[in-house]
Amino acid sequence: MTEAAFARTLSRHGAGSNTGQSNTGITASDETSLPAWLYTDDEFFEVEKEAVFRPSWQVVCHLNDIPKVGDFHTFDFLGEMIVVVRGEDDRIRGFHNVCRHRAARIVDGPSGNCGGRLNCPYHAWSYGLDGKLLGIPQRASFEGMDPAKHGLAPVELEVFFGFIFIRLEGGGPSVAEMMKPYAHELEPYRMEELVPFGRVTLRPRAVNWKNVADNYSDGLHITVAHPGLTRLFGKGYGIEAEDFVDKMWGQLRDQPSSNRSERAYQHWMPDVAHLPESRKRLWTYFKLWPNVAFDIYPDQIDFMQFIPISPTETMIREIAYALPDDRREMKAVRYLNWRINRQVNAEDTDLINRVQAGMGSSSYTVGPLGSGEVCLRNFTRKMRALIPETRLDRKPARGWSQHRAAVLG
Repeated sequence: MTEAAFARTLSRHGAGSNTGQSNTGITASDETSLPAWLYTDDEFFEVEKEAVFRPSWQVVCHLNDIPKVGDFHTFDFLGEMIVVVRGEDDRIRGFHNVCRHRAARIVDGPSGNCGGRLNCPYHAWSYGLDGKLLGIPQRASFEGMDPAKHGLAPVELEVFFGFIFIRLEGGGPSVAEMMKPYAHELEPYRMEELVPFGRVTLRPRAVNWKNVADNYSDGLHITVAHPGLTRLFGKGYGIEAEDFVDKMWGQLRDQPSSNRSERAYQHWMPDVAHLPESRKRLWTYFKLWPNVAFDIYPDQIDFMQFIPISPTETMIREIAYALPDDRREMKAVRYLNWRINRQVNAEDTDLINRVQAGMGSSSYTVGPLGSGEVCLRNFTRKMRALIPETRLDRKPARGWSQHRAAVLG
């Protein structure tokens, strides 16, 4: 559909009529950001969940989070309850954590071990670790029911470099295909051998998830708002974007930082023999479309997710992993890594709060994007391709999502 046809269609459905602005208001240039209304609108949020998130890959945990038969890890996302479990054949499978009898949640808590079966606490229906329905109390009363048709509902699952991903709807590229441009960079880190270093933490933020994602891939603010990272990297912070992955990186400088924790981290970083020389003092950040990030350090690896809760609420879910290493120096730098990044997180929290507040201002629609803001440009292109209404700089009249089929032709 051409821009003119797109504008005419939206005009028929009242686009822009609640703002006093022109009915078209199209902004479709790579030189502009996404419009502010996308960061606060509840109707857009519902469209976004279907168009962006249900087909997206989400990381649940690592293979070494569920090392034994019967070990499970749960993940709640977009109102869906998911469980991944290690079977008796050592395979990892993912299911909706919902009993097929009366929809009760089956296993509770973030993780655990269910033994040889997944047992529903409501009516005691039980399922094998392969999802098959095995136990039905008062079986004779369910005359004609075929147990083979009532196993746990599966979800698509992929293991990539030891990390377990699921998605609610398929059809797009695999995680391996999405990460292919950078797989060679991950290979030296022995990621399949990582073990959890701490526990999953959940940090609520009163901002739209895109605000967090934008900030993560933004390179311009590093020297402005992160003095610690600037002391560590100087001005040598790089960014680039592939189709489904953003990459950011910084090489630790030899010049000692004026900050005590940063200086100690620089000094005590031990040799990591399995890494090539070019990566022994390199911090690399990858953001996998749309909301999963990996922080790759010489001493540990973190994942972080920006989980959408509402148009103005996001839950940041994260955990660190590391290779077993009892060296005193390694223990010290892992602690110092946490101290350094705790300050970075505090600075980022202030930034995203500032931006979220500004998105509600009538003075702001879209902002210009510099030619070097390659990650943000890539993000806006993908959003505009999935949801054409993101090209409108002003919010359409309420009910626009009911006409999406007409808008999309």
